[in-house]
Amino acid sequence: MFGTTTAPTAAAPSEILITDGSEQTFMQDVIEPSQTVPIIVDFWAPWCGPCKTLGPALEAAVTAAKGRVRMVKINVDENQALAAQLRIQSIPAVFAFFQGQPVDAFQGNVAPSELKRFVDKLAALGPEPDNGLADAIAAAETMLEDGEYTDAVETFTAILEEEPENAVAYAGLIRAHLALGDLDLAETLITTAPGTLAKAKEVDSTRAMLDLARQAASAGPEDDLRAAHAADPKNPQILFDLATAQHANGKVEEAVNSLLDLFKLDREWNNGAARTQLFTIFDALKPQDPIVLAGRRRLSSMIFA
Repeated sequence: MFGTTTAPTAAAPSEILITDGSEQTFMQDVIEPSQTVPIIVDFWAPWCGPCKTLGPALEAAVTAAKGRVRMVKINVDENQALAAQLRIQSIPAVFAFFQGQPVDAFQGNVAPSELKRFVDKLAALGPEPDNGLADAIAAAETMLEDGEYTDAVETFTAILEEEPENAVAYAGLIRAHLALGDLDLAETLITTAPGTLAKAKEVDSTRAMLDLARQAASAGPEDDLRAAHAADPKNPQILFDLATAQHANGKVEEAVNSLLDLFKLDREWNNGAARTQLFTIFDALKPQDPIVLAGRRRLSSMIFA
């Protein structure tokens, strides 16, 4: 869905990146595709012990290159003429072809670090990885900013179908549901996040967003709270409620300032509620957001004054 027809996609399946070859198909499997993508040829045999170690490690390195190199496996027992033509005297033997010519090779098993360098060097010759998923994520983020929340949900969902452990897309899906007011669904996505997603920083930040969204649902009228604060400026509960209403209305900077005023008024009120709420807001924003940077500076100056 998100790829192009001119370059391998970032999610190219291993069965396309790694294939079995033979003498009869060597031109179409190796020489022809090597005009645009480096091709690694692994010469092996079922009886070769080191091949059983090198082969899987090489396949993993090729897969990690995400389409910038490909691999063809050739059984020397079944393709002896080709092995003789390339003067292969022992296996495992690995050759690399680019633009129709051999460009690198090694024989025998090698350390994982050397294997990675071998593949990385070849990958640098290959095409740039397709940015289809990255472009799709950027488009979905724009939808969120433009208020097209349903479209954002559909796009993030489609991305996750192609790359289920994409933390940015998973967090984006949660934020889209929060924007739609689907708080229960957003909470379910957070609490049931699978595998590494549960610990991803992108997903972790949505927990703070959910807390704030829950508070917003019960926030009082901002104008009434502002009038109450003007009448009783030293009432901490009114000031806290005003900050909650301001945040619910999208006035994040005003909410931060109100909480900072509350912290200055009584930093210990309600077990330090002002400071806790400030950190909740900061966690829901990007670390380099100007509101976060300014708010943290002002808070620090009051703490260490």
